[in-house]
Amino acid sequence: MSIKTNYKHTVAACYIAGVTQAVIVNFAPLLFLMFNTAYGVSLSKIGLLVSINFVTQLFVDFISIKVIDKVGYRPAIVASHVFSSLGLIMMGVLPDVIEPYAGLCIATVLYAIGGGLTEVLTSPIIEACPNDKKSAAMSLFHSVYSWGSAFVIAVSTLCLQVFSMDSWRIMTFAWAIIPTFNIFYFSVVPINQLTEKGEGTKIKDLFRTKIFWLFVLMMLCSGAAEQAMAQWASAFAESGLKVSKTVGDFAGPFMFAICMGIGRVLNAKFGEKLHLQRYLFFCAIGCVAGYLISALVPIAVIALMGCAVCGFSVAAMWPGVLSLAAERCKKGGTTMFALLALAGDMGCSVGPALVGAVSGAFSDNLKIGLLVSSIFAVLLAIVLMFYGKDKEQSSEEATKEENGV
Repeated sequence: MSIKTNYKHTVAACYIAGVTQAVIVNFAPLLFLMFNTAYGVSLSKIGLLVSINFVTQLFVDFISIKVIDKVGYRPAIVASHVFSSLGLIMMGVLPDVIEPYAGLCIATVLYAIGGGLTEVLTSPIIEACPNDKKSAAMSLFHSVYSWGSAFVIAVSTLCLQVFSMDSWRIMTFAWAIIPTFNIFYFSVVPINQLTEKGEGTKIKDLFRTKIFWLFVLMMLCSGAAEQAMAQWASAFAESGLKVSKTVGDFAGPFMFAICMGIGRVLNAKFGEKLHLQRYLFFCAIGCVAGYLISALVPIAVIALMGCAVCGFSVAAMWPGVLSLAAERCKKGGTTMFALLALAGDMGCSVGPALVGAVSGAFSDNLKIGLLVSSIFAVLLAIVLMFYGKDKEQSSEEATKEENGV
């Protein structure tokens, strides 16, 4: 079957997009302490790089609500990979050409534009592919990001260990090959629109729907709970637990990503048999436990196990909330996915920034920063309880209507 008509190629291109997203989100944090020592950039400023990344994605998410349906999925997803590739290349060039922190900020904005577009587009593209098991497909797709994260962390850490930290610039150029390839791949694969033009729910109608705001809050908490740990796990292991960078990267963000990947594969395999809302509730409780273990246990090995527990627990959150939203708001379309991506990215920005701010206020004590950030998982569990009650109430009302009560 031709590449232009086979949706397996569409799914494969989305998987590669997931790996690109993993590079964008996970590579720079491995260099945080190097930026601190080599360029004299403070931890608070480094924490702002994470915020710049996700705030830019927030802006892109917002703009894309109006733009994507007009220009179409294909031009937008191709453009996303152009920006991702350019941003990675500039990260290896600009810090040595202009003021280092300004260079890092510019590169971050460029690849964040690509990341924002990719995040908004890949979920509806996957959802629009012919498939009977939408929830499993969504979870499996998001597992690629997790495995991509583990791959990026493992390869980057080994290369930095073998070839020294000075090789980081070459690595940024090497990682840029992935989005560059996908520019051409997405140019030819078949792509369906999730809804026909004009059929998707309008923004004002979504804003009037109470359940939509619960999804927004769930996405915000999911993004914050995931990235607060993922973005700071390497620095936490190295500076907070006093282990080497190599050990810290493998025991912290690598194990986090591996456990998140395992969780998402299991969700894809058994997700259709689970009560998704209840499962997400228990995942939120598990995430709280992971944060508390990392922040409060003084033994390094056990504290690092908290990172792994957190990784497994957050696995179902992002794709699970998207699946719940797609199920309850069937005509939400690209607008709904874009708004939920915006909420998720807001959480991805707020979570790591809170860790950096709180840690800085307590003499760069990352344990305190992580402890405070557990509030997002607590809030998610509370919101899921409200969602469960709302769904039960809606089901009862629907049953009464059917029975003419």
